[in-house]
Amino acid sequence: MSFASWSIRNPIPSILLFILLSLAGLRGLQQLSIQSLPDLDLPSVIVKLNQPGAAPAQLETEVARKVEDSIATLSGLKHIRTSITDGLVQINVEFILEKKLSDALIEIKDAVDRVRSDLPTSVLQPGISAVTVGGAPILTYAIASNKLDEEALSWLVDDNVSKVLLGVAGVGRFERLGGVQREIQLEVDPVRLASLGVTATDVSRALKQVQQESSGGRGNLGLAEQSVHTLATVRQASELAALQVAIANGREVRLDQIATVRDTVAERTQLAALDGKPLIGFNIYRAKGFDETRISADVEQALARMREADPSLSFTLISGSVAYSQEQYQGSMMMLYEGALLAVLVVWWFLRDWRATLVSASALPLSILPTFAVMHWLGFSMNMLTMLALAIVVGILVDDAIVEIENIARHVRMGKSIRQAAAEAVDEIALAVIATTLTLVVVFMPTALMNGVSGLFFRQFGWTAVVAVLASLLVARLLTPMLAAYLLTEGHHPASVDGSLMPIYLKAVQWTLRHRKATMLLSTLFFIGACLMLPLIPAGFVPPADRGYTTVQFELPPGSSINDAGRVAEAARAVLQPLAGVEHVFTAVGSSQLVGGGVSRPGEQRKGALTLTLNERGLRPHQSQIEQAVRAALRDVPGARFSIGIGGPGEKMSLILSSDNAAALKASAQALERDLRTVGTLSSISSTASLERPEIAIRPDWQRAAELGVTAELIGETVRIATSGDFDAQLAKLNLDNRQLAIRVRMADAARQDLQILANLRVKAGDKLVPLSSVAELSLASGSAQVDRYDRRRYVTVNAELGGMSLGEALAAAKTLPAVVNMPSSVKLIRTGDAEIMAELVGSFGMAMLTGLLCVFCVLVLLFKDFFQPLTILSAIPLSMGGAFIALLLTGGELNIPSMIGLIMLMGIVTKNSILLVEYALLAMREHGLSRHEALLDACHKRARPIVMTTVAMIAGMLPIALGWGADASFRQPMAVAVIGGLLSSTLLSLLVVPVVFTYVDGTRQSLARRFGVKE
Repeated sequence: MSFASWSIRNPIPSILLFILLSLAGLRGLQQLSIQSLPDLDLPSVIVKLNQPGAAPAQLETEVARKVEDSIATLSGLKHIRTSITDGLVQINVEFILEKKLSDALIEIKDAVDRVRSDLPTSVLQPGISAVTVGGAPILTYAIASNKLDEEALSWLVDDNVSKVLLGVAGVGRFERLGGVQREIQLEVDPVRLASLGVTATDVSRALKQVQQESSGGRGNLGLAEQSVHTLATVRQASELAALQVAIANGREVRLDQIATVRDTVAERTQLAALDGKPLIGFNIYRAKGFDETRISADVEQALARMREADPSLSFTLISGSVAYSQEQYQGSMMMLYEGALLAVLVVWWFLRDWRATLVSASALPLSILPTFAVMHWLGFSMNMLTMLALAIVVGILVDDAIVEIENIARHVRMGKSIRQAAAEAVDEIALAVIATTLTLVVVFMPTALMNGVSGLFFRQFGWTAVVAVLASLLVARLLTPMLAAYLLTEGHHPASVDGSLMPIYLKAVQWTLRHRKATMLLSTLFFIGACLMLPLIPAGFVPPADRGYTTVQFELPPGSSINDAGRVAEAARAVLQPLAGVEHVFTAVGSSQLVGGGVSRPGEQRKGALTLTLNERGLRPHQSQIEQAVRAALRDVPGARFSIGIGGPGEKMSLILSSDNAAALKASAQALERDLRTVGTLSSISSTASLERPEIAIRPDWQRAAELGVTAELIGETVRIATSGDFDAQLAKLNLDNRQLAIRVRMADAARQDLQILANLRVKAGDKLVPLSSVAELSLASGSAQVDRYDRRRYVTVNAELGGMSLGEALAAAKTLPAVVNMPSSVKLIRTGDAEIMAELVGSFGMAMLTGLLCVFCVLVLLFKDFFQPLTILSAIPLSMGGAFIALLLTGGELNIPSMIGLIMLMGIVTKNSILLVEYALLAMREHGLSRHEALLDACHKRARPIVMTTVAMIAGMLPIALGWGADASFRQPMAVAVIGGLLSSTLLSLLVVPVVFTYVDGTRQSLARRFGVKE
C-alpha cells in the first residue's frame, strides 16, 4: 500500500500531521529574525598591540612582522590585514568559514604569546578579541536638549544613553558622533618653567604622585578593625590652582605660579551636523545573528522611555539600514502573496473547478509553513536570499498538486469513482512526482553545501529551497490525494478538455517526428546562437540596491585640521542639499572608519562622511541617478577627495597592490590610479597609498647629547608632554561623583604654533636644564602616517566606483591597462572585496551546476533504472539556458549572482517537465503496448496540459518580481527575468524537441541491446 492510498483510507493522521507542522511553522515565523542579507563576514579575530610613542615604520619591524609570522602558521587562515599607525598595530585575521571562532581565538592568543618575549618591553598587554559586530551601523540618531550645553549633552550620551542602548538585546556597539570630552588643562608657561628649572614632564609626573588615592594598611582602634585609605585628591578643578607640588632639589611650587588651570574640554576630534546645524549623534551597530527590526523597535522604546523621564531631550532618526531591511521583507512577503495568488488563478483558469483549485492551492501554505519551522531550527533569518528561495518555489510547490489533480480528473473522465480515480491516478504518477521533486532537491543541494563566502551567501538559500520542495512532496503524497478523494465531485469533468491549440500542437509534434534531423539542427543552432550571445552579457556581482540613503566619504590631505574638514564638509553639503531627491544631509567628521570584515579603525580629523537621506522612492529618481548627480555636483568642491556609496556589494571595484618594495609599490599604485581614470564610467578613483604628512623632525646631536647626558627617550618624552600631554594612563585624574576627568599638563595652543618656542624647550641634562636646540636640530619634514600590510606584505588598495559599469567589464579593462601590464615583478596585483568574492562565487556556482547536473542524472538513473532515457530528460536544459541568455540580453541584465540562481533553478524546473513526458511515454510503451511513435503522441497529448499549466503557474509567480513591483527589486529581478526566459524557451521547444531526442536515445538503446544480445 502506497502513502497516497494509506492517506485516503486514514485521513485523520495526515490532517493532524499538517496541523502540527503548520503550528510549528507559525511559531517559527514569529521567531525568525529579519535581515537584509545573511552575515557575510568570515570568522575574524582582531589583535591590537600598543607601544606608546612608536612610529609606524618602527612598529612594522619590531612588532607587526613578528606577530604576523607567528599567526601565519595557524590552520584555516584566509587573510591577514595589518594597519599600523602611531603607537598602534591592529591585525585583522580572517579564517575560512569552517573554522570555529572559539578555536581561532584560542589559537591566535597562543600565537601571540609565543612571540611576546621577542617584542619590545614597552609594548603593552596585547588585546585579542573576536569580531562579533556587523560592519556598518544599522541606526544613526541625533540627540538634542534645550537644557544641556554641548559638553553636558556629550557626557549624557557617553554615560546614560550608551548604557541604556547597550542593554538592548542585539546591540553590539555604540558610538558617539560629534560632541566634546571634558578635561582639566594646566597650560604651563615655558618661560616660568625655565626660570624655576623644571619641565612640563616634571610637573605632570609630580601632579600624578600628589593627585591620587591609595589604600593599604590596617588599624585596630577600639578593638575593631579598620582599613587605611589615603585621600590626596582635590574635590573640584578650582582647587588645583592652590595645590603645591614638589619639584627638583626639594623645592615646591604652587600650580598657579607656573600654569593656568582651566576646566574645559579636550581638543575637538569630531564634528557632527544635520543640514548644516551642529549637533551630537550616535551610531548603533548590530551584533551578528540578531534581528535588525527588533533591535530598532527596542531602541525606539528605550529612547521613548528616556524622553518621558526627561522631556527636554529629543531624538531624531537620521539614517540606517533597518528601514530598507523591513521594506525588503514586506516587499518579499507581498511578492510571495501575489505570486501565490497568480499561481492559484492560473490553476483555476485551466481546471475551472473551485474544488480542484482549492486542493491544488492548499499545497502552498502547507509547504511553506513547515519550511519556516525548519529555518528557525537551523538558525536562519528572513533575508533577501531565503525570501528569494521561497519566491522561487512558489510556482514549483503547486506543480505536484497540479499534476496529480489533472491526472485524477483524467481518470474520473474514464468513468471511475472519485476515490478509485484518486488512488489509481496518484499511484500511476508517483514515480514522476518523486523524480521531479528529487531532481529539484539535488539541484539546490549543492548550493546549500557551498564553502567559503559562497556558503555564507547561499547556505540559507539552498536549504530553504530544499526543505520547501521536500515539504511539497510530503503534501503531494499524503494530503493532496486525501483532499481530492473527499472534496472533488464526479461532475465538472467533461469528456474532452482539448482546446483549439491541442490539435495544432499534436500536428507540430508529428512534423518534428517526421523531420527529426531538421528539428535537432534547429535546436542546436538555437543553443549555439544563444551561447554566442553570452559574451555580450556583462558579468557582475550583485546589482546596486536602492536603499533610500547613500554616503559620501571625503578625505583631506594629511596635516589638515578638523576645522578644514568641517569647512569642506559644509561646502559639499551646500551643493548636495538642493539636489532632487535629497531630503537631509548628515555630516560626521572624525568618526571611526569601516575597513571591512566588520572591523573599524579610529577616525582621523581629516576624514569624514556625509549621509544623504533620500525622499520616498516614488517621489524621487532612482538612487543610482541621484549618485550620478552627486558626483557631478562634487566636482565644484575643491580641496578633498570624495567617494560615494555605503560600501555595499556591487558598488565598487577594489584592487590590491602588494609588495615589500615601498617605492615600487607607491609608483605602481599611482600609475594604476591614473590609468583607471580612462576606463568607462569608473569614477572617484582613489588609493590608500600613504600620503606624506607634515612633521616637525627632531634630530639629536649625538655627541653633544652624550656629553650632557641627554637621551633620545628623554627628548621625545619632554616634547610630547609639553605639546600634547602625557599618555592617558599616566595622567593625573580628578574624581567627581560619577566620573573621572583627566588633568592634562601641556603648553598653550599659541606656543605650539611657533617653532622657536619648541626649540627653546628645556631638557634635563643631569642637574640642569638646557635648550632643546642645543642638543638637537628641529626642521620641517614629512613622513608616512600609516603602514598597511596584506598577507605579510605592504599593500595599497585602489578603489573605483563602478558608476553603472559591470564589475566583470571593469576587471577585464583593468587587466589590460599599461600600469598592470608593465607592473614591476616585485609588485603583485590581488583582487579583493567584490572582485574576490565574485571570482569565488563564479567558481562555486560552476561547480554547483555541474554537481547538480551529475546528481540529477544519478537520481534519474536510479528511478528509471535506465542509463539512456535520463539523457532525454536532460536535453531540455540547454534549451532553457538559451532562453535565459536571450532574456537577460534583451532586458539589459547582467550575468550576476541572482541570474545564476535563476539558471540553477531552471535546471530543476525544465527537468521536471521533461520527466512528465518521458515517464508517460515509457509507461505507455511498457504497460499499454503502444509503439514508440504512438506512445510519444499519447504522452504529448496527456502531459502537454499539466506541463503548460505548471509553466504558466511558475511564470505567474515570477512575474511580479520580474516587473519590479513593490519594494526595491534590484536583487530579485535578474533571477526572475532569467527564469521566465528559460521557462518560455524550454517549454515551447522541449514539448517539440524532447520527443525527437527520445526517439534517438531509444533507438540507440535498442541498437546496442541487439548488438550485445541483451534481452529487453
